[in-house]
Amino acid sequence: MLYYLIVTLYVLVCGLLIITILLQQGKGGDIANAFGGGSSQAVFGARSGATLLTRATSVLAALFVIGALALVAIGTRGPGSVVGGIEGPAPAPAPPVVPTPANGSAAPAAPATPPSGNKTP
Repeated sequence: MLYYLIVTLYVLVCGLLIITILLQQGKGGDIANAFGGGSSQAVFGARSGATLLTRATSVLAALFVIGALALVAIGTRGPGSVVGGIEGPAPAPAPPVVPTPANGSAAPAAPATPPSGNKTP
């Protein structure tokens, strides 16, 4: 339930951040300034004090980062792997062991069917 509350607040913060960025005035990069038709300003535009929109953008950007980190922390508390609950294939059975009469030690048995390359008459 907490996860969905944080997601809702995060989407709200994202929307407000987009709106505050779009409402801000440009810093003097208009097309008129490119051809000398703009007012006499510094090379990089006039520098004004922090307005309400720039402060709101800073606060919303901080909330955006905090919300993203909170969602990552809450979202990773599940199982460690996507295939964590799935069992793997069953292991192949071991070949039978047949004792040899020469020295009494056990040796693996020969395959029941001959390889496809050997033809018997």
